[in-house]
Amino acid sequence: AMAAERSLAMATCTAPVNIAVIKYWGKRDTDLILPINSSLSVTLHQDQLKTTTTAAASRDFTEDRLWLNGKEADVGHPRVQACLREVRRLARKRRGGSEDTAALSLSYKIHIASENNFPTAAGLASSAAGYACLVSALARLYGVEEELSEVARRGSGSACRSMFGGFVQWQRGERPDGTDSLALQVAPETHWPELRVLVLVVSGEKKPVGSTAGMQTSVETSPLLKHRAEVVVPERLAQMMRHIRERDFEGFGQLAMRDSNQFHATCLDTFPPIFYLTDLSRHIIALAHRYNAHHGHTKVAYTFDAGPNAVIFALADTVAEFVEVLRRSFPPATNGDQFIRGLPMGSAVLSQELVAAVVAEPVPGAVQYILHTKPGPGPQLVDDPSQHLLGADGLP
Repeated sequence: AMAAERSLAMATCTAPVNIAVIKYWGKRDTDLILPINSSLSVTLHQDQLKTTTTAAASRDFTEDRLWLNGKEADVGHPRVQACLREVRRLARKRRGGSEDTAALSLSYKIHIASENNFPTAAGLASSAAGYACLVSALARLYGVEEELSEVARRGSGSACRSMFGGFVQWQRGERPDGTDSLALQVAPETHWPELRVLVLVVSGEKKPVGSTAGMQTSVETSPLLKHRAEVVVPERLAQMMRHIRERDFEGFGQLAMRDSNQFHATCLDTFPPIFYLTDLSRHIIALAHRYNAHHGHTKVAYTFDAGPNAVIFALADTVAEFVEVLRRSFPPATNGDQFIRGLPMGSAVLSQELVAAVVAEPVPGAVQYILHTKPGPGPQLVDDPSQHLLGADGLP
């Protein structure tokens, strides 16, 4: 049967979280979501962190509806509407204005259900995965295959980077209409097979100041941010791409830490100041530096986004030892077995020397859990109908 005769059309996609190593902070256009500087990120593997979204359209639906993690949410949210509008516009353009009878009617109402396999708003970049997934599912539903990172950007700036796997650059662009502000893959996830990522989840709390509000206050009040965007980032971006191409962990790690620190310095330079790092974050930073100093080179590198969770990059041969250092420094309160999640890892025995030099006074229960993951691919189409988040009636 042709699409026009089906009562319900449905598409399901998954999309990844990404972690910026050269940070995005600040918009030059808040409507189009155009950044004041380019940024560069690592896409994380969806086996550990992903959003799944099902989009369905039917002549029988009476209104657009949206469900997030099982709860109905506001489908009228301006950013959700922007993505819907853009995908429909591309679909219309693709059809050259002709109403293709086999194609899904653009006037049908739409139902969208989205779920994360990780806590929302815990500083785990849920908006990036969420909007990348929304755009992927909508594009699939409407048969659109264009450059979609520009559409995802209209939902959440960092979402454009989640449209690709591996290592991704979001180009600042120059045009006022934003058509050149898009994401490009620097290298695929297979490029650096030894690279590993540890996400230290310290709290499932919402952040003190949301990114959207925080970054605009920074743009308005921080002279350091202006210097960063105009002078520092362009040079760092080129260096970081070189480190990635050459798989140079020493260079990659040092630059990631420096850029994270400068981003948080611009938050502190904002007026009134914004504090995303906590005492615990600073404890983790100091621990990483002691660990690297003990080994005489950069074996682990931290980066923090607009929230307290730490992300640690390391090569595979370092993970077991450093996780043991973390376990000694932040002994799990109760969930000893659930403390380390994600990819399997070996065990390590620490020398007394290392413990004495690196492990400070333990802080029990400070880290909820550690997620072990690695770089992964971009959005994926889910073919298995049993995986749809909406039923045949178009409801969750």
